[in-house]
Amino acid sequence: MTISKTQRGRAAAAVSLTAVLALTATACGDDGSSSGGDGSGKGEITFWDNNGGPRTAIWTEIIKDFEKKYPDIKVKYVPIPIADVQSKYDTAIAGGGLPDVGGVGTAYLANMVSQEALEPLNERLEDSPLKGELVDNMVQSVTAAAGRGDDMYSIPTSANNGVLWYRTDLFEAAGLDAPSTWPKFYEAAEKLTDAKNNKFGYTIRGGAGSIAQALDAIYGQSGITSFWDGDKTTLNDPENVEALEKYAALFKKTTPAADVNNDFTKMVAQWDTGTIGMLSHNLGSQQDHQKALGEGKFAGIPAPIGESGTRVQVSNPVDGLGLFRTGKNKNAAWKFIEFAASHESNSKWNESAGAIPANTEAAKDPWINETEATALAAKALTDGSTKIVDLPYYLPDWNNISKADNEPEFQKVLLGKTTAKAFLDKMAGELNEANKEWQALGNG
Repeated sequence: MTISKTQRGRAAAAVSLTAVLALTATACGDDGSSSGGDGSGKGEITFWDNNGGPRTAIWTEIIKDFEKKYPDIKVKYVPIPIADVQSKYDTAIAGGGLPDVGGVGTAYLANMVSQEALEPLNERLEDSPLKGELVDNMVQSVTAAAGRGDDMYSIPTSANNGVLWYRTDLFEAAGLDAPSTWPKFYEAAEKLTDAKNNKFGYTIRGGAGSIAQALDAIYGQSGITSFWDGDKTTLNDPENVEALEKYAALFKKTTPAADVNNDFTKMVAQWDTGTIGMLSHNLGSQQDHQKALGEGKFAGIPAPIGESGTRVQVSNPVDGLGLFRTGKNKNAAWKFIEFAASHESNSKWNESAGAIPANTEAAKDPWINETEATALAAKALTDGSTKIVDLPYYLPDWNNISKADNEPEFQKVLLGKTTAKAFLDKMAGELNEANKEWQALGNG
């Protein structure tokens, strides 16, 4: 069997980190090999927030509520910056010092499951008030992302959704309809561009995180609804190649030249200056737009509808809470997970974060319909009207292939240094090989 570079790197990292962090492991009293214990359901537990900073205030409030309900349990809150969370977990898995409970997104869930870091939650959920109270497709997403059949290693708490933000005032002034279909999107991108006056119809993501946005545009236009056709990916299907050619051709024609290096922070800040017609991001930037642009100047819709008449979009990572295998007080940690995923807490958290709740009752709360973007996103995720192309988060090499290995290649497409077909063929080949290796391990 061929060993992927991610697996080789992880093995080497584990050896070196175990040596380097031996003192840390000893100090924490956990070398990552123990199975922990259920505990008394009382005492202190440690919680790692996987997006520390932006979400610290709301987690602090929820923890306060939890400790009021369970005065015998204290929660030690540790905020981890989202950019560092996967490496932080990998380091702790290799050297010891994992928390009792932590935020775990589907983008890196399989990596943690493969290292036996998380406890399966099926039996606990079966006896929990949460049973039947979680959005089905989010449960399916976290289960599939783990890559262990029906075993569930994370309780979903929220999902984001891609949004095409557009300037309603600029569209109205130009006599344009909302960009609800891909032809209307391209028409608006061209009509709203006045490059000499630094006005553009669209801002395209060319820096970090560019691949996910590009995949959304590719599958949204082609209408292909599955990432796999048997053992081969559909990524380089001729219809997807054609879609990427059209999308990438927007660069420097109806977008700023600086877009080639823009990550989401720069892209959002650029759009919020008010001179660009459309932006593809997600619900998370809504509050930024509100502060910068004010009421009545922008709106957001899910991905435009393709020629098939159906909206197709790629899956967004589902966030959740995991129970760590080495935890010494799993009963107390599970109580925290149940509380955080309950109706009131889950609604409160997602309203603050601008995300879609995983709790079915929270997803019906009035605030969901206060903005068109959130209401449409919730509808897209819950009522079956949108076809979701599930990305293979379960592949150990997925993050490398979809980020470090190919983001520079996508920049070459934008700059005309390689073709859309060559780019998609390269990435498809890597994915097919990664899928073959994964299946050779007895998965799939």
